[in-house]
Amino acid sequence: MEIKSARFIISNTDSGKCPQHDKPEYAFIGRSNVGKSSLINMITGRKGLAMTSSTPGKTILINHFLINDDWYLVDLPGYGYAQRGQAQREQLKNMIESYVLYREQLTSLFVLIDSRLEPQKIDVEFINHLGEEGVPFALIFTKADKSSRSRLNNNVKRFLDNMSEDWEELPPYFVTSSIDRTGRDELLSYIEQTNKSIRV
Repeated sequence: MEIKSARFIISNTDSGKCPQHDKPEYAFIGRSNVGKSSLINMITGRKGLAMTSSTPGKTILINHFLINDDWYLVDLPGYGYAQRGQAQREQLKNMIESYVLYREQLTSLFVLIDSRLEPQKIDVEFINHLGEEGVPFALIFTKADKSSRSRLNNNVKRFLDNMSEDWEELPPYFVTSSIDRTGRDELLSYIEQTNKSIRV
């Protein structure tokens, strides 16, 4: 898939106020500082489309971007940022849950995992919750350029093996790097094929 256009449409704190349309939506979510904004910019080929920051937890809104006037990319707030106050953490949790569980246009949720780390409890619990609720999702292992090939492969395998203990069938997964664009073609091809399959 070639990205010909990528336009910011709207930000919301309430999933009920998100755009009403009949196009597929692909949402991106992950722990704070997992590299979500950098990944979105890499995928779309637009350096400043999503705001990046060295400070974790900058995304606190549901951000909609229209891609090729054909589908929406949705940037969701990160989860698990401990430095927020209890009230704001609860507000973000409710915002995320409302979108993820009840947004009819959500075609697939991409859950970002830091490929440098061993399986994190917060990621595993979030993914298991998606499974319990029947939310369609895929995994994206980020920051592939930060580790050796052997360590990267080992960390991905450990995560998938961990999932296999509770899951009969594993979700699609991608290994990416925002620095060298690893995984970009595979990810866009997956979105393109999914769009075709739901429009048959």
